[in-house]
Amino acid sequence: MPKGIDNIDEQVLYYLTQEGRHTSAPDIADKVDVSAPTIRNRIRHLEEDGIIRGYHAHINYERADGRLTNLFICTTSATNRQELAQRVLDVPGVINVREIMTGKGDLQIKVVGSDTDDLMRIAQDITALGIEIDDEGLIHREYFRPYAQFGPREKEPISPVTGVAGLSGNADVIEVIVKDGAPIAGKTLQQANEEGLIPSNVLVVRIDRNDQAITPTGETTIKVDDFVTIHSRSGITDETLEIFTV
Repeated sequence: MPKGIDNIDEQVLYYLTQEGRHTSAPDIADKVDVSAPTIRNRIRHLEEDGIIRGYHAHINYERADGRLTNLFICTTSATNRQELAQRVLDVPGVINVREIMTGKGDLQIKVVGSDTDDLMRIAQDITALGIEIDDEGLIHREYFRPYAQFGPREKEPISPVTGVAGLSGNADVIEVIVKDGAPIAGKTLQQANEEGLIPSNVLVVRIDRNDQAITPTGETTIKVDDFVTIHSRSGITDETLEIFTV
């Protein structure tokens, strides 16, 4: 079982995420104030432990060949989600599959097609596997940034909302720090849902607490100072943010 990562590992991951292709071990060593061989060893261990799982090109398929990139939001049963995620990768045109832990939309499938007819063919191949497509949309742009908590400590943002990234259409992922007195503080996610605090279109997908990453369930209690990642396909409103910050 891999051991935990320390501050140096975190910064290695931060700078590799920021620009993996043009960032060398000496570049990172200068920023982290350790030797280049140390950085190379850290990268090797992160790869061996499965924390760094690969280095991938971010491709603009529309510019490359006028192709369309689409995101299908799908639902499976929890018992066969992993099997279906593996099987759908064999569908021609599928380039990425994400498993979401709970609820509807627990499988997100990113595909590339030559035209709308090709996207329709891909959708038919997906449903033929027994996967229900709940929603879909053409991806116009994608934005990426390193995880701020792994970056230089002196540059951490002060705002409780620490990061926003577009996924598709109006979809948002927002990282927010839970403040003392926030309505959701001290409640489990199930309680928050039952009390109507969290809108049905909003999911809490990750909680970072005391250097520990938590994959939330209904029984997970939200605590003050939790670093919470929330996701919504239809956008996150100020009212939703206030549940965590006011």
